[in-house]
Amino acid sequence: MSASDSARDAGGVAGPAGRHPAWMESVYERLARDDDGRVCHAITDDACREVPGNFMRMLAANAASSVADSVASAKTTLPWLLMHLGGPGWMTALLVPIRESGSMLPQLLLGALVRRQPVRKGVWVGGAAVQSAALAALAAVAMTMSGAAAGWAIVGLLGVFSLARGACSIAYKDVQGKTIPKTRRGRLAGWIGTAGGLASLAVGVALGALRPDAASAAAYAALLAGGAALWAAAAWSFSRIVESPGATEGGVDGAAEAWARLALLRDDAPFRRFVVARALAMGSGLAAPFYVALAREDLGGAASLLGLFIAAEGLAALLSSPVWGHWADRSSRQVFTSASALAALLSIAVAAWAAAAPPAAAGQWFYPLAFVGLGVAHAGVRLGRKTYLVDMAEGDRRTDYVAVSNSAIGLALLVAGGMGALASAWSVPGTVALLGAAGLAGAALSLRWEEV
Repeated sequence: MSASDSARDAGGVAGPAGRHPAWMESVYERLARDDDGRVCHAITDDACREVPGNFMRMLAANAASSVADSVASAKTTLPWLLMHLGGPGWMTALLVPIRESGSMLPQLLLGALVRRQPVRKGVWVGGAAVQSAALAALAAVAMTMSGAAAGWAIVGLLGVFSLARGACSIAYKDVQGKTIPKTRRGRLAGWIGTAGGLASLAVGVALGALRPDAASAAAYAALLAGGAALWAAAAWSFSRIVESPGATEGGVDGAAEAWARLALLRDDAPFRRFVVARALAMGSGLAAPFYVALAREDLGGAASLLGLFIAAEGLAALLSSPVWGHWADRSSRQVFTSASALAALLSIAVAAWAAAAPPAAAGQWFYPLAFVGLGVAHAGVRLGRKTYLVDMAEGDRRTDYVAVSNSAIGLALLVAGGMGALASAWSVPGTVALLGAAGLAGAALSLRWEEV
């Protein structure tokens, strides 16, 4: 180990200041609590000098994209838009699985392509630009189409959006692993959640203040257009990150190489336990549309209700992300376990509440509070498993882990999407209860994860 490596691992400052304004250094020290010496575990000396600027640029890009995801959410906004335009009701159950699986399934192939790029931030920037264009097209759909045609357009554009999101997902973890030290990644994620949550809360409150009869296609189009603008801003900010070229070995294109990486699930037991627990806990995200459906059944479909749920999602991120982020820097495994268990218990409670059929007046406070709780738990599940995955592997091994993990979860989501489409023919509360039971199993399995 070199002297500079020893200094960095001991918490010392490595070299002169990087290519960023002085104010970024000052703000970074406050946000990351890194004023007592630069902590640069698991990154190079050159990357260490750029940490403050890269931290702030990554924070800005991801905060913007987080708000865009909230105002154009497949859990809230897109179902509301679909129903407002008179699209087929069964399509509502497919929106979240398409949104999630479309971004995950291609990642075995995308992982190989990303590894061929010495500098990988361009992959994220390109994906962000495509997502911006997709949301702009959705805004046009809101203004010009209706019925089944609108439904198919929404589903198709959501698919394009998701494929672009897949490229961003796999590139982001790799760029973060090269530019942000291990002990600051959880804090970065926590501040991203805080900034995005605060903005989403403001948007939700403003929408919730609308009169029930004030909702129109123009209001939904404005939300989607705002999301498009935010993704464009995120692309610009991410393009400013200083990333050193990395290794490109193993960047072979083609399906054969992609399928070969699936051997990780067979041969790498810690990674296999991670993937299985993540699959069992994905109900923390899938349950949200069912919460909304149950609330609509009891409380009606006013536009102000959409604002209430958007605000609840933002409030959840605002309240929980800093706590989850600091905790994840100590133990991302504990964060995942605790958050998965919380989401599971909430879903079981919501299912029991709906089955008991309490008075509608009680639902006016129960469902929003439950949705806030689910948002808090889901933020922890996402932050815990993302931080754990980035920390459990180094270098290009991280790219393989992300690709295989996300592709496996994408397949599981397709199965869950089929179940969701059939849920109305069986029981929505029963489906929520099953998702809760699976989440408890995932939390129990994650207790066997190794600390990283």
